Amino acid sequence: MAKRVQVIHTDDLDGSEADETISFALDGIAYSIDLSAANAEKLREAFAPFIAAGERDRSARRGSARRKSGGTAATEIRAWAIAQGMQVSSRGRVSAEVREAYERAHS
Repeated sequence: MAKRVQVIHTDDLDGSEADETISFALDGIAYSIDLSAANAEKLREAFAPFIAAGERDRSARRGSARRKSGGTAATEIRAWAIAQGMQVSSRGRVSAEVREAYERAHS
């Protein structure tokens, strides 16, 4: 039996069908709102004079960046440890003990 699932986003202001999700921030708090095209235009018009008078915050971060773990990549250490007959998990963090053994062997 075939099944069809349909997700319909509704305008958070008036309950009509939403055309887009708009994200914005005020006082350090980020918001998102689903709006119809008409309400999205109203929001943009309302913000327009404030945006024109303000300046863009260059320090604001977009999403989260992956941390770089300085040093040797876990995959390289894991491969070395397996070749040495050590027990290591195939995923996740490499233990400090294994990492230290690798560093001792390669220093």
